Amino acid sequence: MSNRVAVTGMGIISPLGNSIENFWNSIKNGKNGIKKISQFDTSNYPVHIAGECDIDLKSYIDAKQLNKIDRFTAFAIIAAKQAIKNSNITPENINKEKAGVIIGSGIGGMNTFENQHTRLLKNPRRVSPFFIPAMIPDIASGYIALNNDFKGVNYSVVSACASATHSIGDAFRSIKHGYSDLIIAGGSEASITPMAVAGFANMKALSKNPDPNTASKPFDLNRDGFVMSEGAGILILENLDHAANRGAKIYAEIKGFGASADAYHITSPHPEAIGAIQSMKSALEEANLKNEDIDYINAHGTSTKYNDMTETKAIKSIFKEHSENLLISSTKSMIGHCLGASGALEAIATILSINESVVTPTINYANPDPDCDLNYVPNERVSKDINNALSNSFGFGGHNGTLAIGKYNKT
Repeated sequence: MSNRVAVTGMGIISPLGNSIENFWNSIKNGKNGIKKISQFDTSNYPVHIAGECDIDLKSYIDAKQLNKIDRFTAFAIIAAKQAIKNSNITPENINKEKAGVIIGSGIGGMNTFENQHTRLLKNPRRVSPFFIPAMIPDIASGYIALNNDFKGVNYSVVSACASATHSIGDAFRSIKHGYSDLIIAGGSEASITPMAVAGFANMKALSKNPDPNTASKPFDLNRDGFVMSEGAGILILENLDHAANRGAKIYAEIKGFGASADAYHITSPHPEAIGAIQSMKSALEEANLKNEDIDYINAHGTSTKYNDMTETKAIKSIFKEHSENLLISSTKSMIGHCLGASGALEAIATILSINESVVTPTINYANPDPDCDLNYVPNERVSKDINNALSNSFGFGGHNGTLAIGKYNKT
């Protein structure tokens, strides 16, 4: 069995807005979502900026429940509610036993972990009985299923910065092969915490640029690391026939998924980009797409020296002369790196680009790097009819994921 898989709903929490409309209006106009960290005092840290989400969680979730869940779970619940409303899902138009939830997170409940560890040091009896269920990464998918009575497949993918892309890919395959009718898929992350920022900063992964307006600069010669951010991206993936039968709006079609391992180093990408190459090739093959069918690539584009260079190398290796025709951009230039949620926010950005025939820019691009010599849509958006696109995610541990996303056509 091989079903076509449609995207019928989307929801988002991001540093550039907590609705699809606000997010899209911001990124297509090249706005910057990076600011000074407000969640804790960074005076003693080498890093002072991040992509924080401006959101009052109490406006969405009652205080009693908020006391039992982590910030990353709250993000996922809110974005899922948006996506369900956007998709017009009702208890009457779906089979709950074939409706699932797969939500990825790279770190999970880091806020909860740090807060409860502080309690532990004072008195072990003060550790909350809700500590474990609030911290574990799979709890977001559990809550979303519980809130909607979805009884199908339910789990979390944890593969660092590829988590959300792998979650969407798993959902795609489950629907494609007939195991599910509909899956809520994506990722959520809320790790702008003292320990997480210190850990990434001390491993020299983060930009030390104090200027929030110029720090995230993927593919630029003077890039010096990524900018941490937080957020959630949720997509409703659905069997195309099932979606058509209930009259759902089709935003795009997931056509292929590729996943691979570098098997090279814990944090650095393979210098010959073999994992990234394999991931993109696999997505193209499953989608039955040729090189020239791809118009746009939403790059992983972290603003780190080696990632941007090897991703460029991978694109040139696969697409050869067509690489000169590709439009490539990094959403992270505007919102920073949402870690395990990044692939979902970027898949949403890619889908919106396909729908609106607009390629969002890579902002802060000022100094070309000889090792990154493709068209990264510098600083200004480009109008372009996009039929097919790739969205890349590459994570620590050598985890790679690529989604092939296409414009919906009935035939």
